[in-house]
Amino acid sequence: MSGDPTTLKKRSVTIAGHATSVSMENIFWDRLTDIAKTRDQSVSSIIREVDSERVGNLSSALRVFVLENS
Repeated sequence: MSGDPTTLKKRSVTIAGHATSVSMENIFWDRLTDIAKTRDQSVSSIIREVDSERVGNLSSALRVFVLENS
């Protein structure tokens, strides 16, 4: 685990050629990384997948994705 699980961490990502940032708690980044490894995918590819299907906020959609896939 990366430090305090409740600490927000902001990461820069590129989606559809546009740079953006995503803020989530460390525990969600850790779990997202675990899911990516299990699926033999990059974290970026999962973020793009979630982004293409989301309705609301990207950070919230990623948190829900992690909860549904953990």
